[in-house]
Amino acid sequence: MGVSRCSLLVVAAAAALAVLAEDPFGEDCRSKTYPPAGPTFKGAVPTYIINLDLPPSRRWDKLLSDKKIALKTVIQSIKNIADAFIPSGRVVEIVDTKLVRLISTLPYPFNEELKGIANASGIPLGEIVLFNIFYEIFTVCTSIVAEDKSGKLYHARNLDFGLFLGWDIKNSSWIITQELKPIVVTLDFQRNNKTVFKSTNFAGYVGMVSGIKPGIFTLTMNERFSLDGGYIGIFEWILGRRDGMWMGFLTRTVLENSTSYQEAKDQLVKTRLLAPAYFIVGGNKSGEGCVITRSRQAVLDIWDLDANGGTWYVVETNYDRWKAPLVLDDRRTPAMKCMNQTKQENISLPTIYDVLSTKPILNKLTVCTTLMEVSEGRSESYLRECIGSCSPW
Repeated sequence: MGVSRCSLLVVAAAAALAVLAEDPFGEDCRSKTYPPAGPTFKGAVPTYIINLDLPPSRRWDKLLSDKKIALKTVIQSIKNIADAFIPSGRVVEIVDTKLVRLISTLPYPFNEELKGIANASGIPLGEIVLFNIFYEIFTVCTSIVAEDKSGKLYHARNLDFGLFLGWDIKNSSWIITQELKPIVVTLDFQRNNKTVFKSTNFAGYVGMVSGIKPGIFTLTMNERFSLDGGYIGIFEWILGRRDGMWMGFLTRTVLENSTSYQEAKDQLVKTRLLAPAYFIVGGNKSGEGCVITRSRQAVLDIWDLDANGGTWYVVETNYDRWKAPLVLDDRRTPAMKCMNQTKQENISLPTIYDVLSTKPILNKLTVCTTLMEVSEGRSESYLRECIGSCSPW
């Protein structure tokens, strides 16, 4: 599909609406939307096993055999968008030559897995590297951790992706957002035929944006907008400064290796990053839940659950909690309104799904909704669609 150059018009239109109305895309809090059905539900997400006992270069073969055509479509659209902004063809040349060299600098086993994905899909290695870099800088999400009256913890998120990546005027949707939906998968990472952790992910991406270590902890990652952002960290890496860790590699490492909520929290607090981020973590005991606000170098804030003190849930979108969100992108206020309206005594995965189904928390960028309950090791994900008058983000 060709790339539209009308994204700026969409932004301008949204800005005008924001001036005219306090919340032009808002609605009353939804209820009884679970089990998923109706026009906002576009299907359950398929599950694949990733066998960690296999050599890294072979772990993704089955998944890519099934998803390579859809993945090629996404990557071609990303290249089309890049060409629209830099029509000289230099971007594609850089991807196919310069990014290939980056692979030797990436840590094991991720470098070998990326090579295996390229081989299994038939997609050039530089393009697979590009696809993985995108998730360091373009993920926009809403994450919630909540504790019910019995002390049980729930963790859920809307995964929003594709901001400014090509607006399809005919279908009133973001091109990349729609093309990503066929490659959303639930991954069951196993060792010795036993689950180590599960993640909702995109086929071809070796990092993690959300995951559950059954019985131990849950984790989601949201992008944090900052002038000292992911672009700078990536350029530093290319130029030879490699003391930071890629966000997706860190979250996967934590999910694979950490044995407790506290250990996971400590790693996410202390590790230097390539990009600023919010890490949202839930544990398996009362009070084990937090939002960690990170710059690339340091932790800026830890917002902990404290049900006894009145903080029975935490909500993170893409803004520091001590600052007002951008007026054009306030998903935090309606999310908190709906959580407060639900009340702690009624909180559950179905009622959190209601919250995440309410506009503008559900919006044109929403790819899927993931629900996790750590004590039972429960994780389920659903493809989503915002129907009718919706916020573009």
